[in-house]
Amino acid sequence: MGNLSPEEVQLRAHQVTDESLESTRRILGLAIESQVAGIKTVTMLDEQGEQLNRIEEGMDQINKDMREAEKTLTELQCCGLCVCPCNRTKNFESGAASGGYIKRITNDAREDEKEENLTQVGSILGNLKNMALDMGNEIEAQNRQIDRITEKADTNKDRIDIANARAKKLIDS
Repeated sequence: MGNLSPEEVQLRAHQVTDESLESTRRILGLAIESQVAGIKTVTMLDEQGEQLNRIEEGMDQINKDMREAEKTLTELQCCGLCVCPCNRTKNFESGAASGGYIKRITNDAREDEKEENLTQVGSILGNLKNMALDMGNEIEAQNRQIDRITEKADTNKDRIDIANARAKKLIDS
């Protein structure tokens, strides 16, 4: 660079400024794409949460229905023809930049745009961080809910198997 004339240095400064401006435009575009993807992910997580709520409500309804079926089986079983001890079942019912981003060289509109692009990128990155934290919290809550649903499903299956065996035994006797 020491052998370059002032015009060549100026030309090189403009080239570097143009290249870095294009770079900030690409960064901004990628940040916007990431933000859109984040918003879609949050929406999908909300929909998944609603589905999990419906599944859990279904498990609770099965539990309620099984309570009624078990009561009916007990009444049939203990109707006077045979006396058997009533078995107890498991209960799961009890089971959410202040100084700017760039160093100004040419002090022109390109540098203003680069600064604005990087400011927007910074803002988008902050939003993405908050989205990621919210998604992490939602995923943790949904994982806990899935664990509850699994426990309820296992308990319901066991109760249904026992009720089926009791009903078969009543039919066979």
